Amino acid sequence: MAGQDKKDSRGEKPDPMTQTTMMVRPGWRPPGVAYKNFEQFYPFYLGEHSNRTCRRLHFIGTSLALVLLVAAPITQQWWLLALALVQGYAWAWVGHFFFEHNKPATFKYPLMSFRGDWKMWWQILTGKLAW
Repeated sequence: MAGQDKKDSRGEKPDPMTQTTMMVRPGWRPPGVAYKNFEQFYPFYLGEHSNRTCRRLHFIGTSLALVLLVAAPITQQWWLLALALVQGYAWAWVGHFFFEHNKPATFKYPLMSFRGDWKMWWQILTGKLAW
């Protein structure tokens, strides 16, 4: 109905001072502000992996990389180490470019992203993050 003020689910008018049109992802920081440690970085990392398919592709790629890393010394096929690196990143990047639609954090935070990928893999494996 035109002219009537909108009300929230309790029938009250919302306070305009608490309303915002900006959505901020967990761990987001303004450009140019660096993360001081992994604990600050990881919420941002998870926010960059909110799409379930992207997370699944990361998990698959990291799992394949782990199998190849274990297989290389057992079989003495050292080229499997390079293949492990390719598998880990290829699956993840497909997830980012085609499903998450963002740029992988690896480009800006390579070491923390590498650590974040393994932490996320472990949390998915142990059921702390949704598969």
